[in-house]
Amino acid sequence: MTSNGLILGIETSCDDTAVGLVDERGQVIASAVASQVLIHNRYGGVYPEVASRAHIDKIIPTVRMVLEDSGINPRELEAIGVTRGPGLIGSLMVGLDTASGLAAGWGVPIVGVNHLRGHLRSADLEEQRVEFPAMILLVSGGHTLLARMNGPSDIKLIGNTLDDSVGEAYDKVSRMLGLGYPGGPVVDRMAGAGVPHIPFPRPVINHGLDFSFSGLKSAVMRYLEAEKGWKVEDVAASFVAACMDVLIAKCRRALAAYPSSSLVIVGGVAASPPLRAAAAALCEEAGVRLCLPPLKWSTDNGAMIAMAAWDYLATDNHTPVAPQTSLTIESF
Repeated sequence: MTSNGLILGIETSCDDTAVGLVDERGQVIASAVASQVLIHNRYGGVYPEVASRAHIDKIIPTVRMVLEDSGINPRELEAIGVTRGPGLIGSLMVGLDTASGLAAGWGVPIVGVNHLRGHLRSADLEEQRVEFPAMILLVSGGHTLLARMNGPSDIKLIGNTLDDSVGEAYDKVSRMLGLGYPGGPVVDRMAGAGVPHIPFPRPVINHGLDFSFSGLKSAVMRYLEAEKGWKVEDVAASFVAACMDVLIAKCRRALAAYPSSSLVIVGGVAASPPLRAAAAALCEEAGVRLCLPPLKWSTDNGAMIAMAAWDYLATDNHTPVAPQTSLTIESF
């Protein structure tokens, strides 16, 4: 297979070593992820130094796996796209240093990609789904935000979290309930078997487009300390119901303020069955198209970074290939 018209994407912003090969239409030619879940589960969250060391061990084998699966000649790649931020500094450095070395060795261009823009473009992997203008809800372990997107290079932040992200709240509640890390899948699974009868708060649900989940997390902790005989399933169901109410209320308000053709939900929490179901109902009510990445592209992956790198090439953007632990969705 020829490498012309393909970009290799490398993602090491946090705790997964991910590599993907994508063409300009978003077709994923090959992808591989070396997960660190088992490594960090004992800590109840990501241990940054351990994460960066694991990336060092896994990144070259993961790149090699993608190249072997695809059978491409890496010297003919259009470019290498690599996450430059936001993320953990040690983890970012491993990906950036590796990508820089490979680009120099193969004689191909390198593009430093904003991880958040990678998530935005994950909705167009395998199929062009997004219609503009689009409302974006990005929900992950590190971010919860709303953005207005008129095109891949025209993005405006309109709402952000004031404290914890929804994914962070999931992880902390999971730890309180003894369910382990990561919290999202297991808390959602438990919630499906419970009754949401506990009146947990819905922070700032009636005000603006910003989010707050710290108070909800604290309310769960106080409930567990004060009550006897609580059921894990009911606590999980009540917590998830509160999260979904807040997320959907903010999306509804954003769509009313900024009429849009589509609602795009991306990030790790976009894999949540309750969120997908609630968002589908909202979009039917509002008459907008719901755009969700396939489940396997919801969490961090190299394919989304490669997809976003095409936007950088299209706009001739020469962002410095240097780590930046803090970037906004508006930053290229």
